[in-house]
Amino acid sequence: MGLRVLLITSRYYEKISLELEAGAMEVLEAAGAEVTLREVPGAFEIPAAVAIAADSDTFDAYVTLGCVIRGETTHYDYVCGESARGLMDLTVQRRVPIGYGILTVENEAQAWVRADRKQKNKGADAANAALQMHAFRKELLRG
Repeated sequence: MGLRVLLITSRYYEKISLELEAGAMEVLEAAGAEVTLREVPGAFEIPAAVAIAADSDTFDAYVTLGCVIRGETTHYDYVCGESARGLMDLTVQRRVPIGYGILTVENEAQAWVRADRKQKNKGADAANAALQMHAFRKELLRG
């Protein structure tokens, strides 16, 4: 059986998220991974989705994608901080390889630069991080 990857995408900024997803999929397909796609409403829900999936012991690695753009309230700070903290807690406590691809930006133009496959391609970066951490885990734990 090949590498099983769960790719979780927040659809809050759908067009940006789809570009991130396309970049990640290029990397995962090139690696021969068996990819399962799931959507969640926003970045805040991503850590819970990974935790639920990790309980199933079905996946070898996770790629998390989304976008949070600063608005006029402090809501941005909570969503960015808590989604990042939640994923880091899962990575450390449960030792699951997670590629973090949640953009945290000031405006939509910054998001597009980071999401665009011809520019920064952060979806690909997140997929590569998940693959590398899976390989690291497998090498050290022999399984």
